[in-house]
Amino acid sequence: MQRGPERPFFQPPAIVFERYHLELLNFLHRLLGDRHAAADLAQESFVRVLVLQQSGRAVANARALLYRTARNLVIDSHRRAGVRGHDGLDLVAEHAGPRHLQPDEALASVQSVQAYVQAIEDLPPRCREAFILHVFDELTHRQIAERMGISASMVEKHIVRGMLACRACERSEAA
Repeated sequence: MQRGPERPFFQPPAIVFERYHLELLNFLHRLLGDRHAAADLAQESFVRVLVLQQSGRAVANARALLYRTARNLVIDSHRRAGVRGHDGLDLVAEHAGPRHLQPDEALASVQSVQAYVQAIEDLPPRCREAFILHVFDELTHRQIAERMGISASMVEKHIVRGMLACRACERSEAA
C-alpha cells in the first residue's frame, strides 16, 4: 500500500505559545542581556509565526521556525542599532565571541607563544632535548636519563634551566 506525502503536524497557536514561550524568552534574554527587549522579540516572533500559520502555509516545526524568526529579529535589531549611530556597539561587542578569539588577544597570544618557543630554542641542544622530553612528552627524569645516556641529576639540571628560561620569558612578557 502506497502512502501519500506526509502532512505536517499542525499545532494550534495557543499550544505553541504555551509550550515554547518561556523557553524562547530565556534564549533571547541570554542572547541580548535585556529581559524587556527579549520579551518584545519573543512576542514579535510568535506574531510572525501565527501570521504565517493563518495564511494557510504549513508549519512542520513551529519551535524551529520560532527560533529562526527570533534569531533573524535579533540580527535586524543589531543592524538598526548600527544605522542609528552605533549606539548598540557595546551590545554587539559583548556578543562578539570569546575574548581569546578577538584579534588583539589572538595576536598577543601568538606573540607570547613565539617568545616561549624562542626561549626554548635558545637553550643548549642537550638541555632543550631534556626539557622537551619532560614537558611535552611527559617522560620522567629516569626515562629521560636512560634515553639520553646521562644521569638523572643532569636531567634535573637541564629541566630547571629550561624552566628558568620560561620564567624569564614570562617576566619579560608581563613587563
